[in-house]
Amino acid sequence: MALVQFATKLNPTAKLLIRNFSAASSKTVNSVKDKNVKKSVFISQSTNVYTNLALEDWLYRNFNLNNHHILMLWRNDPCVVIGRHQNPWVETNTSELTHITDSGVQVARRSSSGGANYHDQGNLNLTFFTPVHEYNHKHNLEVITRALFREYGIKLEISSDEDLLIRNAKVSGTAAKLGHVNAYHHCTLSVNVDKVDHSHSLQQTDTGIKSNAPKTKRSKILNLCEENPKINFAGVLRAIGWEYMRTPVNSFKDGGTALANKQNGFQMINPTEQWFPGISKLQEKFSDWEWCYGETPKFTVTKSFPVPHEFLNGYNGINGNLSITMVVEHGRINDVLLHIPPGLSTTGFTGKANVITSLKNQKFTEDVINFVESSLCGNEYGYVDDKDKFITECVRRVMTSV
Repeated sequence: MALVQFATKLNPTAKLLIRNFSAASSKTVNSVKDKNVKKSVFISQSTNVYTNLALEDWLYRNFNLNNHHILMLWRNDPCVVIGRHQNPWVETNTSELTHITDSGVQVARRSSSGGANYHDQGNLNLTFFTPVHEYNHKHNLEVITRALFREYGIKLEISSDEDLLIRNAKVSGTAAKLGHVNAYHHCTLSVNVDKVDHSHSLQQTDTGIKSNAPKTKRSKILNLCEENPKINFAGVLRAIGWEYMRTPVNSFKDGGTALANKQNGFQMINPTEQWFPGISKLQEKFSDWEWCYGETPKFTVTKSFPVPHEFLNGYNGINGNLSITMVVEHGRINDVLLHIPPGLSTTGFTGKANVITSLKNQKFTEDVINFVESSLCGNEYGYVDDKDKFITECVRRVMTSV
């Protein structure tokens, strides 16, 4: 069923309506009685993760939610969305993302906390917006569980980590952001996610990275359609939207269609500059490398590689391994430390040495390998022998294995 069949498009006055509700007060607002609160279900027409994150952030920053609560429903083209303080090289299979789907898999960083989640158009993303004093994530999860039970007879459990489960398998992920005035609770629901792409997109191995960044706990996932084959994306969207509108604020007394009909209903939202002035700058921020990768907390990665015997020139040292340690800050290489066993380096380096100075301040990507080659040979066009090629390849493996 097309979304437009149960969602009312905004008329030409939509922009004026949104502006009338914008410019949220910086002062703490007083609680209002439930009967004075109107609810809207906004359905984003975009499937671009950066646009949808920008819309989420715009509503959080600008909308006056005191008398008007919002449930934003959206889905994305293939991407991995990480938490505000997470490390994309730990959470995602960065070296393979461009090959997983025909258009690749994007990496995006949320403004909110929480773990990494794979999204495609089989995910339904839900963002519940309220004033900060009305924030109640458990209430939101109950709305979801009631909707799916009412529509499909599916019984979901809410775990201690506030995930939605079916027989100990996750069907959701959750995150939140609480400000001085507004707050939102974000939840992603697996309706019919490509589980193969999901597995390939998320990092499954030890990367050798040491960092204080929070890591996502890997869990078994389940699609709702595996539990009930009749489930589809449009049906889940509709069921949760109606449940949201028929449920009073912070109460589970069923208001039925009488309460739902008093709400502002389903509205298709076009997240453009014309509707939401300033959203373009937010989209630029969320899609920028400096945000997605540059905001990563400082980390170090160490790899050790056995050196072929023929490269050691008869040395029988205790350590016949080449060890490489990289220190990365703000997504850029801050330092590179090589432990070079005797006989390997053509320039005579042994032991520990900071020798690849041209890597400093370069982005932590495979593209910097050209800098490694020029550093090892001493000039931009010099010859690199087999030993230096071996060192270069080891550095490449450090870059591509995380």
